[in-house]
Amino acid sequence: MEFKHEPGRIFALGDDGTLLAEITFPANDRVAVVDHTFVHESLRGQGVAGKLMEEAVADIRQAGLKLKPVCSYAVGWMEKHPEHQDLL
Repeated sequence: MEFKHEPGRIFALGDDGTLLAEITFPANDRVAVVDHTFVHESLRGQGVAGKLMEEAVADIRQAGLKLKPVCSYAVGWMEKHPEHQDLL
């Protein structure tokens, strides 16, 4: 799956333009707030949300921002990945 990157958003579209996966992380005051993750039901259980988080963490780190997880998936993912705690 190929992810497209925009400022504060990473997503993937199907061949027909359907949104398949998305994570949003708008930044304010040098903090990126991960406020939304979505994975189309046809892809759930395949690790796509985790891949979105990995991509978002990489973008946030590269931009020199801190990360504030707000959506429930992001909160849980950050708890399971202590190697990224320096972003909090």
